[in-house]
Amino acid sequence: MPLHEGPRQSGERRLSVNPFYGPANPLGGMVEAPPTHRLPDQPMAPGTAHQLVRDELMLDGNARLNLATFVTTWMEPEAGLLMAECRDKNMIDKDEYPRTAELERRCVAMLADLWNAPDPAKAVGCSTTGSSEACMLAGMALKRRWTKRNAERYPGARPNLVMGVNVQVCWEKFCTFWEVEARLVPMEGERFHLDPRAAADLCDENTIGVVGILGSTFDGSYEPIADLCAALDALRERTGLDVPVHVDGASGAMVAPFLDEDLVWDFRLPRVASINTSGHKYGLVYPGVGWALWRDAEALPEELVFRVNYLGGDMPTFALNFSRPGAQVVAQYYTFLRLGRDGFRAVQQAARDVATGMAARIEALGDFRLLTRGDQLPVFAFTTAPDVEAYDVFDLSRRLRESGWLVPAYTFPANREDLSVLRVVCRNGFSADLAELLTQDLERLLPELRRQPHPQIQDRSAATGFHH
Repeated sequence: MPLHEGPRQSGERRLSVNPFYGPANPLGGMVEAPPTHRLPDQPMAPGTAHQLVRDELMLDGNARLNLATFVTTWMEPEAGLLMAECRDKNMIDKDEYPRTAELERRCVAMLADLWNAPDPAKAVGCSTTGSSEACMLAGMALKRRWTKRNAERYPGARPNLVMGVNVQVCWEKFCTFWEVEARLVPMEGERFHLDPRAAADLCDENTIGVVGILGSTFDGSYEPIADLCAALDALRERTGLDVPVHVDGASGAMVAPFLDEDLVWDFRLPRVASINTSGHKYGLVYPGVGWALWRDAEALPEELVFRVNYLGGDMPTFALNFSRPGAQVVAQYYTFLRLGRDGFRAVQQAARDVATGMAARIEALGDFRLLTRGDQLPVFAFTTAPDVEAYDVFDLSRRLRESGWLVPAYTFPANREDLSVLRVVCRNGFSADLAELLTQDLERLLPELRRQPHPQIQDRSAATGFHH
């Protein structure tokens, strides 16, 4: 959650209030507009408060046209009704809301089966507020397992975590918050994510684990999890170091099981200790809900688990947050029931078809070079062709925003900071018709952009609010 500053000036801007927002007498109770940065002295009618807030929100972008976000922006009305009915249920209060707790338990079991846990009945897991919390929990488990194995050296020895430089920022936060050294595998040439051999070379006796990404946020590509595990198997044979793998499947863990069934990335690999995903991404649920699962109880140290009374029994819990609504967990269970495996396969295939079709059409324009084609995650990244000098991706992103499209432009991290790209995320609800409209808008802009003498955006850091 971003930090927000208070008002920068001592004076307060007053909201302009339409008299029609008042009661039957349009002037009644509307002598003075409410302040914006302190509590008003008096209450106001609920309809007035609702309209004031709604007017402010009119200037937000249209979520359905936001192609920067992986987060679900459309659900069926029935799911919305269920969420409204459950928004007052506190997910942590499992004794008071036992059926909500049971639905969470069922979702964990379904994911354990989907991700090929050796014994789904022995897999352990929990819901979270999103993948960021799930990653924190997985990282904590990795660190605690390492500290137990190295009790004679810790805290003198500093633990480290190996991952690609393309990881989502939550992993950098984990390393900072829990005092773990982040060892980053850089990008090289046209390789935009982790290299298995390079990752193994960074491991030592202080490595708590290696993170593999099933679906990089930079370009939508899968990291080679099986090759990573093989490289770590070879490392163990050479050195005796036994390094576990966590799979950050924030997006891909809800795509690959349905569209890439032959891809081995999950608990079928003995070295994979834990997996996380975002229910509110390709799990097709409104934010925020995530899931963290461990292969078995041994992978999650018992001392990290808290226990609460549940129907006179024992309910283990593992979370950073305490109180949070049960609505998203209920919506996740609804979505699992509603779609089943075949339904998920159809939805994710439709998203991939939109992504690959749109990528091909953009490539055919001749002005762009594709980095990815949407054939892994339904996501693709592209940059301007080498001979395009009149404009760059930041110009195009700015011009598309004028039509309401939010398509992020950004530079890649260290070793490829020379590369600036646009990325398009195709989600359920971003239809082939919408993709056609976006492509038409892009085509309409090209003649004007080609006539520019040079790219117009000088400050790239200010050109986009998008950050990994």
